[in-house]
Amino acid sequence: MSDRAEVLRRVMAETGTGQGELSRLSGVHQPSISQFLSGRVDLSDEQLDRLLACMGRRLRVVRHVIEPELTRSERRSWLLHRKISSQLTRETLRVWESIIVGNVRRLREGVTGQPHIRNLERWQLLVDSGDILGLKRVLTGLDRESIEMREVSPMRGVLSELDRLDVLARVN
Repeated sequence: MSDRAEVLRRVMAETGTGQGELSRLSGVHQPSISQFLSGRVDLSDEQLDRLLACMGRRLRVVRHVIEPELTRSERRSWLLHRKISSQLTRETLRVWESIIVGNVRRLREGVTGQPHIRNLERWQLLVDSGDILGLKRVLTGLDRESIEMREVSPMRGVLSELDRLDVLARVN
């Protein structure tokens, strides 16, 4: 269950509001409210605020900046890929494309199991479609999906040796 669903459930309990009543107050169909509560359908902050307003409450979102816990290897990989992202443009992608495609081919020969095979397919798709924004998200992302994709990164050899050593000096 999502945090938003838990907030909705708690306020409904606090205010004694049932799903049917909330549906009548908000105009949101009761099955949709049920899906929100079960976590089958996620609520946006705006949707949750709207439903809470019907029960006399408002949503305040407090954001905190945190430094994620990364292993040394994950941090090193992130810094190297971040450097690649800083140099990635449509032009550099065209220059790097043969290196990347060759690396994907080489990795496919040696990699087995999921999620690695799926991640190689995703790299190939991003490169083939020229999706610069999607590539930058994977190169700099700190979510688990991006970290796992970088485990089978085809970007080896696109940074100059000087850039690579500069990044690695900061890690060590």
